[in-house]
Amino acid sequence: MKLVIFACLVVVVVAAPQFGRQFPRYDRPDYRHIAILRDNRQDSGDGNFNYEFETENGIYVSAVGRPGSKGQSNIQGSYRFTLPDGTPAEVRYIADEFGYRAESPQIPTPHPLPAHAIEQIRIAEDQRRRGIVFN
Repeated sequence: MKLVIFACLVVVVVAAPQFGRQFPRYDRPDYRHIAILRDNRQDSGDGNFNYEFETENGIYVSAVGRPGSKGQSNIQGSYRFTLPDGTPAEVRYIADEFGYRAESPQIPTPHPLPAHAIEQIRIAEDQRRRGIVFN
């Protein structure tokens, strides 16, 4: 019986997650500390706030928030960072009662529809307007 309990304990120890291997170790030489150059935050307590911070490796974040008409926070801001190939990336966004909308040249956009597809959409809209329905 003691052997069975001991074997079960050995299995549990061996199967236990190795936390040192799952998470990055910041004492390794390939990790370096990134200094925060600027960190400004203001919160008036009534739903109005703003923050801005910047790091030495080029990360920059800025946002302004105001109370929304439906109880939400309306936030407008931007963030900037450098891509691995050295290209700067910047995203400007608005988050409000209409959702989250981001704008950036780095955000992929769908290809424009071909002319025949646009014509088919126009025909379908015209048929709907006239009450034509297909089952």
